[in-house]
Amino acid sequence: MGLQWALAVHGVITILVVVSFLCGHWPIFQGTFVERIHYFITSGAYDYFLRFVAIVFGSKVRNSFLRIEYYCCDRPNPVLQLLYLGILGGTYYIIAKSSFRYIPGVYVNELHKYTSVLAVGVGVLLFLLTSFSDPGTVNAKNVSQYVSAYPYDNILYVEKECPTCKIPKPARSKHCGICDRCVARFDHHCGWMNTCIGEKNARYFMAFLLWHALICLYGAIVLGLILAGQLKERKIILILTVYYGIDKSFYSLFPHVVQWLLSAHNTQMLLIVFLTVVSLLLAGFCVYHAQLCITNTTTNETFKWQEYLDWRRKLNEAKASAAALKAALHTVNGEVKAPESKCSQFFNKSPLQSEVAVKNNVYDKGILRNVLEILVPISERQSFFHRKTF
Repeated sequence: MGLQWALAVHGVITILVVVSFLCGHWPIFQGTFVERIHYFITSGAYDYFLRFVAIVFGSKVRNSFLRIEYYCCDRPNPVLQLLYLGILGGTYYIIAKSSFRYIPGVYVNELHKYTSVLAVGVGVLLFLLTSFSDPGTVNAKNVSQYVSAYPYDNILYVEKECPTCKIPKPARSKHCGICDRCVARFDHHCGWMNTCIGEKNARYFMAFLLWHALICLYGAIVLGLILAGQLKERKIILILTVYYGIDKSFYSLFPHVVQWLLSAHNTQMLLIVFLTVVSLLLAGFCVYHAQLCITNTTTNETFKWQEYLDWRRKLNEAKASAAALKAALHTVNGEVKAPESKCSQFFNKSPLQSEVAVKNNVYDKGILRNVLEILVPISERQSFFHRKTF
């Protein structure tokens, strides 16, 4: 019974951490413990760590950590790229060393030894394509084509010059302070790739997320089948039911089977948990970027729209408050308005609801054309080179 409770608590904590990390910033979780866990994971824990270092070791050591943080987070560097290769290579090595001796097995044939190498190779290829391909750099030679390709919506983007590059700033572009260049259809700067995700490499980035989510899931499933094969080969269920007299029901057998797996195959069990959690995280990011893809929006624009809609909402509330104040002043001056009936008050909108801030994305061309814009970037089409120049 104790093992069952331990597994249940472990599962609940894992789900809570994953949901808090991925979704804790959503409005639905505002003011809840999920939002607080999200803050602690993303920034709070690091802040507490810096305070601890400052108290115990002094401000000089703390400043050293801040310099390391600046190099790792605010300057181009290969740290996370090397970490990715280390995690991928290390995980594959541990899987091969601990589990390949059980292949072929009852449920797993020898082909999986080779498909696993192919899967990892494709993952590395997508990583290299995303990291080292041009994200869509805007320069003096192609800026006029990009300005023609992406019209200004006069909401998020207006005609202006990039103060750093000293060239016109096309709509949907952004100057990345880390890479020190303007990037067309800028999404975000990815530290794992050590580059920006923009117009030209967004397709590789999405393929990278999807592929790695799938290979992590594939690895977890194959390891699960290996363990299932070991249970059958060693006749663990038969031993538990016949020799130990345990009931054949799932509820009775489950904790004993898990206990045996943890004692005999703890490495595989840990790998399954690790690969499942990573697969869920990557799948969450992949779904998020797929939603951006089909609506022709970028991560950068998502934040811009949120700021714009918040500003419009506050402006509307200010206008409504001013109108209500003006009406109150008229009443004080003797211009008393006839009271509305309760029925009219029920059906009439509140002044605060009279004007609703609406997102008007002019770049949304429908799902098919939006997806095509990711798969075949505008700058790689023949029509791009025939656009007008300054």
